[in-house]
Amino acid sequence: MNLMRMQRVSFSSVEEFMQYLPDNELVLVEYLRHLIYECLPDCTEHLSYNVPYFRRYSNICFIWPASVTWGRGKSYEGVRFGFTSGYLLRDEIHYLDHGDRKQVYWKDFHSLKEIDTDIDILKMYLFEAAQIDERKFRDKRLSRSGRPQYISRF
Repeated sequence: MNLMRMQRVSFSSVEEFMQYLPDNELVLVEYLRHLIYECLPDCTEHLSYNVPYFRRYSNICFIWPASVTWGRGKSYEGVRFGFTSGYLLRDEIHYLDHGDRKQVYWKDFHSLKEIDTDIDILKMYLFEAAQIDERKFRDKRLSRSGRPQYISRF
């Protein structure tokens, strides 16, 4: 499937992506990027599906503004902050949404005030997501080495 069939724009860099955003989304994206780098200073950022994903060993989280549509068009407002392995996060308070998705969980934000109000919760999820990424990497490395492997409990 051609990416351009699913999306109306295509970015060659994060900078180009940032220049495309309307001001109301740009301020949220910049704030969330800062939060991610504060919590996960050794992560790297890359574009996937035309939006920034952050990884260490594998994709950990992403920032998806509503103006970067997928498929039929805009399906939400604001900026979506998502976790690629969200189903493994402890979310006893049901803070994150997942719609009909099985693995990806997210939270939509419309203002800096919403993010600031939930900053400690977001940090907790980021730290836990990084731990999950580390465990998945370690378990995968052990399984490739042929050594006995224990099953990690997330």
